Amino acid sequence: MLIRNATLIDTAPAPRVLRGYDLLIEDGRIAAVGQGLPTPGGSVVDGTGRIVLPGFVDTHRHTWLTALRGSTADMGLMAYLDLVLGRIAPRYNPADVFHSTLAGAIEALSSGVTTVQDFAHIASTKAHADAGVRALRESGIRAVFAYGQPVFGEGSGPEGVRAIHEEHFGGDGLVTMALAASGPSYSPMDAVRAEWALAAELGLRIYTHVGSGPVAERPIDALRTAGLLRTDITFVHGNSLPDSELALIAEAGAAVSICPAVEARMGHGGPMADRLAAHGVRTGLGVDVVSTVAGDMFSLMRATLQSSGLSTSDVLGLATVDGASALGMADQVGSLTVGKQADLVLLRANDPNLTGGHHDLVGTVVTAAHPGNIESVFVAGKPVRTTVPADLAEALHASAVRTRGLGREG
Repeated sequence: MLIRNATLIDTAPAPRVLRGYDLLIEDGRIAAVGQGLPTPGGSVVDGTGRIVLPGFVDTHRHTWLTALRGSTADMGLMAYLDLVLGRIAPRYNPADVFHSTLAGAIEALSSGVTTVQDFAHIASTKAHADAGVRALRESGIRAVFAYGQPVFGEGSGPEGVRAIHEEHFGGDGLVTMALAASGPSYSPMDAVRAEWALAAELGLRIYTHVGSGPVAERPIDALRTAGLLRTDITFVHGNSLPDSELALIAEAGAAVSICPAVEARMGHGGPMADRLAAHGVRTGLGVDVVSTVAGDMFSLMRATLQSSGLSTSDVLGLATVDGASALGMADQVGSLTVGKQADLVLLRANDPNLTGGHHDLVGTVVTAAHPGNIESVFVAGKPVRTTVPADLAEALHASAVRTRGLGREG
């Protein structure tokens, strides 16, 4: 497929605008970018009046929370944990997980998020985990399924993680696996060593929340002292970490996923974007809790912009190529580089809120664009569904009815 005469916004090595350019897709990858490319044997898409971006990369989201939309919008962190993880999550069955995860993945795609890290802390049994993986695959999104010991119930432990890995992740595919670890903020070091050993055994990247748990006050230093601080870790949040901890993350080449909208609303602590940039830490953006904030990357970019001193180019980088780096996927997604996966978003440049944006198109997209401007989304060169079918919406409603009475409205 050839996209002809579009305005491209590439993001590597930094955001830049390419007007009147063509983009060729072959075998799911970007094969060529230039002007006046030869017409291939396949289809040709007229890109006139269209802005082509690399798909957004969401580095931390709990897709299963989609069915709880708005239910924690007025809650701080502890109230959210009590309601959602303490009371609602134990009542969720595998069908609930499937429907909510599928709807959440479609929601992400509808806002141009083509890669998502799904931290599946709802997966209290293998059946729950199976449902989550199946939903992600059905949606067509590129996803990192982060699975491990849930924060409620007994879970299935290391053997359960091994079983999910063996059954679902034996080869390449759009959905890959990582370890969702409790980590040094929430577990004693012996348990952390066991988690890290399991990740190494299975070849999994580690995702873990830091900076707000009851165990290690200096979790990064605790990992360093134990010889466990390494490159293949993505830390989530970290708002309470001192600069000395951020320096250790940077030195190790690890990454941090920040969730500015949720962190501000739930009271996690001060904004992180400027501090991480000052230390040179690899950083990506995460929507996180869709029952508290909007699930689209445009809103998240603006929340980041408004809570930091970063430029619009910096923020677009966090939402794309930097996010890919934070997930260990910089060689696959996040920019329009030839050879990368053809994960693309097409915006209508002539929509009212984008007109007049020729002076600074990057600034226009970051400050003014929204999901309604999206004409189409591609993952691995294939168009994906961006609307929730009626039967799925009905299933979400049924789930809400079954758990009604636990939230504010009853």
